[in-house]
Amino acid sequence: MTLKNFYTQRIQRGLVRRWNNFKVARVAKRVARLSPPAAGQPIVFFKASTGIDDLSWNSGFHLLASWALRLKGIPVAYFACNAGMSKCVLGTNRENVYKGMPCKSCVYQSRSLYAGVQVDRYTGTHVHWFTFDRDEQLATRIVQLSLSELMTFEHESIPLGALCLPGLRWILRIHHLTDDEPTRHLLREYILSAWNVARTFGDFLDQTHPRAVVLFNGQFFPEATARFIAQRRGIRVITHEVGLQPASAFFTEGEATAYPIHIPDEFELNAEQNARLDAYLAKRFQGDFTMAGIKFWADMKGLDEAFLQKAAGFKQIVPIFTNVIFDTSQPHANTVFEDMFDWLDMALEVIREHPETLFVIRAHPDETRVRKASRETVEGWAASREVQKEANVVFVGPKETLSSYELIQRSKFVMIYNSTIGLEASIMGAAVLCAGRARFTQYPTVFFPQTVDAVRGKMEEFLDAEKISVPPEFKRNARRFLYYQLFRTSLPFGDFLEPSVRTTQTRLKSFALGDLLASDAVQVILDGLLQGGDFLLQDR
Repeated sequence: MTLKNFYTQRIQRGLVRRWNNFKVARVAKRVARLSPPAAGQPIVFFKASTGIDDLSWNSGFHLLASWALRLKGIPVAYFACNAGMSKCVLGTNRENVYKGMPCKSCVYQSRSLYAGVQVDRYTGTHVHWFTFDRDEQLATRIVQLSLSELMTFEHESIPLGALCLPGLRWILRIHHLTDDEPTRHLLREYILSAWNVARTFGDFLDQTHPRAVVLFNGQFFPEATARFIAQRRGIRVITHEVGLQPASAFFTEGEATAYPIHIPDEFELNAEQNARLDAYLAKRFQGDFTMAGIKFWADMKGLDEAFLQKAAGFKQIVPIFTNVIFDTSQPHANTVFEDMFDWLDMALEVIREHPETLFVIRAHPDETRVRKASRETVEGWAASREVQKEANVVFVGPKETLSSYELIQRSKFVMIYNSTIGLEASIMGAAVLCAGRARFTQYPTVFFPQTVDAVRGKMEEFLDAEKISVPPEFKRNARRFLYYQLFRTSLPFGDFLEPSVRTTQTRLKSFALGDLLASDAVQVILDGLLQGGDFLLQDR
């Protein structure tokens, strides 16, 4: 991109942002004017970790769901940040962790979202803006702690260190944190900020007595702390994330990033449902799909002649599909290995013992995503372990567009940590050896040994076997799970939101408020929040 194009796009984004904020504020005021008198216990909404000045997809879901409740006469209590943290995850500059937070633009955008709502009134719909009050006693207590001590730090029975750790790893884009002063400083400030959220949110809950709390994601420390405080009080908590379909949301009473789904044992796909799933898979296998506004495989290409000639010299092919730091650093992922790199080290030991097998180690394309590039990468791991010297290894970098699906078709079995490609490989009938907890491992879909030795033993067993027998329920469960993800849990908001200049952000469409209330997505969310429903779309 030329400098001229960079500034042109920046100006365009600024103009679109201002227009979108103006449009949001205008509709928000209309919602406030048209909402009937609120009655009953409020529902709390909190989303400090999604978007600063642009409207993120999750901010859009947050806003539309809360508008629908208010239009139905259900009071909504917004817990909103007004420079309420000394450091927040999205505002952190990883190149200079001491840099101040962009609170001015963030608060401006939040005030647009909540335009027309009364402030600091603990009855009915209102906004409570929380500010930062530094606990100097706590600051003194933690200032000399090591990184490991900070990571496990607890205060008043709240695991502040553990609550802050996923966000710290995400913003620094590394799993193995360095025990240096910048990292310790950032974690100390996160802990102090999380404690401020814990105190203010606890007071807020005591004054509002909500029937439920709705949070973005639940992994970054502001929302993770709020979730912890609410659940400790016995309050129902719902988290949300982007769904698998474009412009869709996923709401759940569990951890949204773990994607808990209850599929009835008796559920089987009928002919129409199978056809619907197959049509989606046909497009995906060609690289025609997006996730959270990102299209990873726009130029997917098949296996070239050079690769096929190299592969011809080996007895069998085993691809190893890796994942990105945040997806492998979440607390629920590492149930067998310490982390993904620990798994890769184990795999490399076995690789060196099996020169007859060609192993293809594939880095995830999201490792190099603009503005979210990992700083601890599989590419870096491969270089540090001198993987290129292994005659039976092909390393596929994150920017290479080689077809994973063609690779799976030619493979004896597939190895994954917790990437979605494992689910797709099971659907294709491949044997999949999984090493980290994934969304789909809640059902029998892959081989998932529960100890390090068992994973290594299964890898050796598969490499030596003449034929691998895959339980038929793996493919059945994989298809059922993906169908539910696509067509039952992904709540469509495409009539109200569309991609912005950056497709990872969104902007408000023009629509009638009656259409919002009548939409399938809103009906499901209202049923889930008010009647204890399962947040699933009905099959049609």
